[in-house]
Amino acid sequence: MSAEDQKATGWVWVLYFTAAILFILGAFQAVIGLAAIVGDEVLAFDEAGMPVSVDLSAWGWIHLSLGVLALLACVGLARGAMWARVIAVGVAVLSAVANVLFVRAYPFGSVIIIALDVLVIYAVTVHGRELAHV
Repeated sequence: MSAEDQKATGWVWVLYFTAAILFILGAFQAVIGLAAIVGDEVLAFDEAGMPVSVDLSAWGWIHLSLGVLALLACVGLARGAMWARVIAVGVAVLSAVANVLFVRAYPFGSVIIIALDVLVIYAVTVHGRELAHV
């Protein structure tokens, strides 16, 4: 690899922004997951409005797991770790799929999150290796 290939570009700042997005996404998902695990007295949950039938506790554990993975990926991504890039793309893909499922319930918010997920996937897959050289 030549010295020119290792040179960092302006996408490094987008990757740091991606790490910040993953941190916020992970924190929100972890809090929502904990609220869902605690139960109905904390989180309003209308199963009739869901496009898929999901148990509140299972939904909470899924969100808590995704939140923890996103937080771990955020830390590793800021350091340029390859494992963090893989986890970041996986979390972004799962987030995009989940928001496609709920786009009818939350159209504006879902579209914004899907757009941010696409940015995360693009930035990490195409320019993620630049963080290792900063």
